[in-house]
Amino acid sequence: MFSPAYSRSLGQAASFASAYRNVGVETGLTDASPHKLIEMLFDGYMEALKQARGYLATGQIELKGKALSKAARIVDEGLKSCLNIQEGGRLAQDLHDLYAYLTLRLTLANVRNDPSVIAECENLMLPLCEAWKAIGPQVHAGRLS
Repeated sequence: MFSPAYSRSLGQAASFASAYRNVGVETGLTDASPHKLIEMLFDGYMEALKQARGYLATGQIELKGKALSKAARIVDEGLKSCLNIQEGGRLAQDLHDLYAYLTLRLTLANVRNDPSVIAECENLMLPLCEAWKAIGPQVHAGRLS
């Protein structure tokens, strides 16, 4: 259905939904395809970073911490947990390594209140988000396997 890095059978779509629920978002899960669920995780990650930047800029440190924690959970419990290392090969391993790095950097951004590290985390994930959205029409039309 789509890249082996995230390959799962349709019967395992529930595991994607479960991973998404684990990071605290319910909207749109019922009818979402596995591809759409990953897209929603990417969107949630980017939104959490946007919120963290805003909270940091206004001195709302506790809320900044919660937003960065949410972004880290999306990466760890959502995106990384959905990877299929056995079938995904090098791509899946590279994504796993990127996600591990992002988790460390998000923790550092939180501890240091450093907006440049938040921006780095956003810039590292943005190309993946855009690419994932770009292949959506092909996935839904059944042209990727």
